Parts: sequence; C-alpha cells; structure tokens
Amino acid sequence: MDFELSPKARDHQERLQEFMDDRVYPAEPVYAAWRAGNDPHALPPIVQELKVEARERGLWNLFLPDVSGLSNLEYATLAELTGRSPDLAPEAVNCAAPDTGNMEVLHMFGTDEQKRRWLKPLLDGEIRSAFAMTEPEVASSDATNITTSIVRDGGEYVINGRKWFITGAADERCKIFIVMGRMGVGPRQGAGDNTTDPDGPAHRQQSQVLVPRDTPGVTIVRHLPVFGYQDQHGHSEILFEDVRVPVSNLVAAEGDGFVIAQARLGPGRIHHCMRALGMAERALELMCRRALSREAFGGPLAGQGVVRQQIAESRMAIEQARLLTLKTAWLIDRHGAKGARSEIAAIKVVVPRIAHEVLDRAIQVHGGAGVSDDTPLAAMYSWVRAMRIFDGPDEVHVRTVARQELRRYDR
Repeated sequence: MDFELSPKARDHQERLQEFMDDRVYPAEPVYAAWRAGNDPHALPPIVQELKVEARERGLWNLFLPDVSGLSNLEYATLAELTGRSPDLAPEAVNCAAPDTGNMEVLHMFGTDEQKRRWLKPLLDGEIRSAFAMTEPEVASSDATNITTSIVRDGGEYVINGRKWFITGAADERCKIFIVMGRMGVGPRQGAGDNTTDPDGPAHRQQSQVLVPRDTPGVTIVRHLPVFGYQDQHGHSEILFEDVRVPVSNLVAAEGDGFVIAQARLGPGRIHHCMRALGMAERALELMCRRALSREAFGGPLAGQGVVRQQIAESRMAIEQARLLTLKTAWLIDRHGAKGARSEIAAIKVVVPRIAHEVLDRAIQVHGGAGVSDDTPLAAMYSWVRAMRIFDGPDEVHVRTVARQELRRYDR
C-alpha cells in the first residue's frame, strides 16, 4: 500500500497551496462581510473571481479522474487542503458538494443529451445542482423508505413528494435536481409494461429522475439552518406536486436508483472526509497559535499540561483518521467502491468524530472567541456535527461495518 503522490499530484498540491495562501485565505473576510450585508443565499462576487483565477491556474474539476487524471488517493490530499476554507475553496476549484456527486452520476450514467444539457455546464462551473433524496416523513437513511412517487404517464413521469435538507437548492444558480423516488404504475400503463415492480425487491423500487428547477409544480418551501447557520448554497425543503418531466430525464434505467446512489457515495465520502480533516488541521493550527500567544496564570496556555494533552491528542487522532481515509481511497482506486465497502462506512464514522473532537478542543482553548464568528471554528463545528447525520447517520455505517466483519466468520 503506497500513498506516495505522483509528480503530477505533487505539482497540483503545490499550486493549490499557493492559491490558498495567496487568494483564498485573504478572501475569507471579504466573503463574510459581503454576506453579512446581503441576502444570505446570494453569491458574493469574490467567489466568481476565485473561480476564474483557479481555472486559469489549472485547478479545476480535480475530483473527476477521467478529467483531471488524478486518482482518488491523489485527489484526497487536495480535498483536504480545500477543507481548510470550506465556504470558498471547494467551489473555487469546482469541487464542491453536491455538484461533484451529481457530476459523477451524469458522467457514469447520463445519456449524451443529459451530459450536453447538464454535465457540461456543471463542469464549466456555469450552474449548480442538488440531489433530492432525504424526506421529512421517513428515516431516509434507509433508502427503501422513500415515499416520493415517480409514475409514468405516457411519455412523461409525474413526480409527487416532499424532500428536505436538499443542499444547494437555495442558490439561484442551482438549475437541476436529481430526484430519487419510488417508481409506480401510471394511469396509461399496465403493470406488465413497467420495468420496476412495486412489489419486487426493495432495492429495485427506486429510480432517479432529472428535474429542472423551473419545472411547474416545484416549490421551494423554506431554507433550513444548520445550528443557526444559513449556508450560502442553503439546505432546503422542496415540494413536488404533479411535476412532469419527459421520460428521457430518467437516469440510467427504472429501478436503478439505489445502485446509482451507492456508486455516487464511495468517492463522495472520501471527498467529505478529507475536507473534514482539513477543517481539523486548521483547528489544530489555530489551537496551537492561540495556546502560544495567550497568557494565563503567569505563562502561556501552551505551558499548561491539559492544553498540551489536548494538542497531542488532536495530532494523533488526525493522523489515524487520515491514514484510514487514504487507505480507503487506495482501495477504491484498485477495487472500486464495492471492494472498500467496510472502509467507506468506517471513515464516515471515524472522521466526523475526530474532527468534531479536535474542533471542540480548539474552541475550548479559544474561550469565548471560539464560539463567536471571529474565528471559523464555530461554523466548522456545526458542519462536522451535522456530518454525523448527512449521507447516513453514524449508526447506519456502524451497522455496515459490523455486518461486513461478521460475514468473515459466518460460514
């Protein structure tokens, strides 16, 4: 198992680090000040400026191996760097969720027309997108619970349902939703004509359909805060009422929704986890700088044994979590997501926990400043805590790891 970066990946890493130092970190106060005086979901002009410059520097669409030429392992190190400035850096290099996962779906499963209409403008950074799976009325961590209906009516699908915490939908640049729902039998179609059997296997009853934002019947109900924070891109509740789209908007085939979702989540969890480790690294850096500069009881905080222990525990935990995540990326590169199923589940539990603990320690060392918006710690803390829920709560992934482990001995 070799985590050594190729010369190409090292070059990207050096250039990305330079971009972060020269442009991204100085842009953070500009971004925050603009948002404080404007609609929280409007796009601060500085973001577009950073995108233009990142593309000129060749730092663009780094997440997609077929475009960037980078492996999942190599991209992981770049994702960690962008995680240090989560509001700016991922989007600046066109590697922000949920667009990355949606672009992967369209790249893997989209038709030529779907790629032309939606994938190309996403790859060009001209529009944004959302993935609409989670529902308020059911435990959506079990995708078989989803109740949104997708019914075929002649040459159209009719969609009815309610989704929430749909990331990206508050941004007006979000032009397309990938909607996951349960396929049913429509009024002009007999059961024998439908490739999805409503009474068939639970994991063959879901499908994914492309729904343009401006389709009649789509209503953005509200934008949900996360621990009081309204992200610029937002997390929204969306109502679909008799929404009609052509059957050509189906992604892959009827009944493939669960398979598509699983294919989307493998690399996506590497991205999320490495960005979270970037947040943890920045938190540790801020903790160390604070401990060295702040005095109490006759000396710097860094002289206190309890603070030294917090710093040491944080460094050791970050290193362990990073190694597990890099191992997972290495396995995906060689064996695909199926060959790393247990590890993918494990990092989704381990990394948010570690990042949450490190951020908590950093906040404690900062005192009142840590819970304010004078540092990025409070906002990062809210995000990594939410990460223990989105893309499946910890308990679901612990269950997966346990099942994979028991399978080794149940013979």
